[in-house]
Amino acid sequence: MIIRLSHLFLRTLRDDPADAEVASHKLLVRAGYVRRIAPGVYSWLPLGLRVLRRVEQVVREEMDGIGAQEISLPALLPRHPYETSNRWAEYGDALFRLQDRKGADYLLGPTHEELFTLTVKGEYSSYKDFPVTLYQVKEKYRDEERPRAGILRGREFVMKDSYSFDLDDAGLDASYQAHRGAYRRIFDRLGVEYVIVSATSGAMGGSASEEFLAVSEAGEDTYVRCAETGYAANVEAVTTPAPPALAWDDAPAALVRDTPGTETIEALVDWANGTGGVADEYGRAVTAGDTLKNILVKVREPGREWQLLAVGVPGDREVDGKRLEASLEPAEVAMLDAGDFAAHPFLVRGYIGPRALAEHGVRYLVDPRVAEGTRWITGADEYGRHAVGLVAGRDFTSDGTIEAADVRDGDPSPDGGGVLRAARGIEIGHIFQLGRKYTDAFAVDVLGENGKPVRPTMGSYGIGISRLVAVLAEQHHDDKGLRWPGGSGPGRRAPGDSEQGRAGEGRRRRTRRRSRRGRCHSGARRPQSLAGRQVQGRRAAWRAPRRRGGAGLGRRHGRVARQDERRDPHGPGGAGRRGDPRRDRPLVFGAGDAARGVRDHGLRRL
Repeated sequence: MIIRLSHLFLRTLRDDPADAEVASHKLLVRAGYVRRIAPGVYSWLPLGLRVLRRVEQVVREEMDGIGAQEISLPALLPRHPYETSNRWAEYGDALFRLQDRKGADYLLGPTHEELFTLTVKGEYSSYKDFPVTLYQVKEKYRDEERPRAGILRGREFVMKDSYSFDLDDAGLDASYQAHRGAYRRIFDRLGVEYVIVSATSGAMGGSASEEFLAVSEAGEDTYVRCAETGYAANVEAVTTPAPPALAWDDAPAALVRDTPGTETIEALVDWANGTGGVADEYGRAVTAGDTLKNILVKVREPGREWQLLAVGVPGDREVDGKRLEASLEPAEVAMLDAGDFAAHPFLVRGYIGPRALAEHGVRYLVDPRVAEGTRWITGADEYGRHAVGLVAGRDFTSDGTIEAADVRDGDPSPDGGGVLRAARGIEIGHIFQLGRKYTDAFAVDVLGENGKPVRPTMGSYGIGISRLVAVLAEQHHDDKGLRWPGGSGPGRRAPGDSEQGRAGEGRRRRTRRRSRRGRCHSGARRPQSLAGRQVQGRRAAWRAPRRRGGAGLGRRHGRVARQDERRDPHGPGGAGRRGDPRRDRPLVFGAGDAARGVRDHGLRRL
């Protein structure tokens, strides 16, 4: 399809949007690809929609290539299926909820596991129908608390979600690997720089889980890699190697010491190495890693009341909110405020220790580094006092371990083969092995080969299509603007966008000039047909000067030439009869398109 600049619905902007934080947001808005309608809600203008459709096309081709079949489910969904799976409560405030005029509850679908499961249950009943994989490309909705970065994190977004249904775990593994390969081909074709990392399943549920992260400093996800072993994981999925348990038979008894003005870890370490004399007892300098920091939060399971939870981490670590939430999902997590501390006077800020937590029945989870036999300096539940030499397993016990401490560069890799290095990325794909979570919830059984009922097992696989457009803009731009890779741009690549392309275009230009002169590639004059010689004669007669006495352009020749002119607006005198042909010449989109001038919208003239 040819797009002409004179007809293109397009308006570019001189300045960056006031709320833009990342390059993709600035470029896509300024170049006229998208426009903001509301926080987290954007309209797609012609150029942006063409890019979106090209990404969708690549996704559909690869999904069809693994035997998946496309369907379309509604975005407006009833409450009942999500109550059956308990996700009506698990999603919390992130769910868009509404009622019809009769008071019935509905939601705008964030994902469609429930509906896909019910669809297969209603259509298939025999083992002969399986395996089957279904997918859709659909708008999704999530009530993000803080939508940001344009279409990278919005409330309405386009997503491809697919679901595999198999009769056994071996079939699920095959479907999982087929999707994994298809995703790699999709991102390779689009020119995305990405990594595959281990991940958590979150509210989706399931066991095996991997994320595809686009490498970008603008990303909200932090992942770590080990160069020595190839280990890669989202920080939410990183497990901490626990040290071996230590014997405490000859460990001295713990002592409660006065530590005035030591509400912070830094002040406590200074006291231990100074007036406290703890460094002399330990025979070395005391560090923040020798202290045990106890953080209090409140947790609410779906449909239940808020409960206190204490998290113990070494003093040289901070609690990572994302890792904490991932470890406690689907429960909600919130920090305690002044009112919560007032309601629980046994919690002494800056001096909280394990003893008071155990006495008042507060659940206590610790970092895996707090292994049995390790010695700690921690709060004594009294203002201005700490317990020194407290031994885990002897002087206090926890209710379990939790992965909540931050992950840092240089931490040992969980596979024991090297150290971790951190980087940032944007989640563009996520694949899960759901197992039988949803087929159990909806009692999906089919007749097995042996005549007994069999419960299918599921996989869930998602790609953020609208987010991919932002990722391409984020990864492929320069100081002049957007540079769409491969075939992902809003039009075909201009022939001069590469060195080879420029050379080829030069050869084609020379060939066209020779053709107009009537010569072949070798330079020899091209033989002409009778019709060709007649047309050439008429054009020569047209160019000949008019003479009195009938010489030159005769009446018949003039009439033929004028007809020729009408047929060929590019011929002599044809310019302007149907509009300036130079202005209406077809436009193509180049890989070097930028965000200013004609490069704004990715247009380049042939």
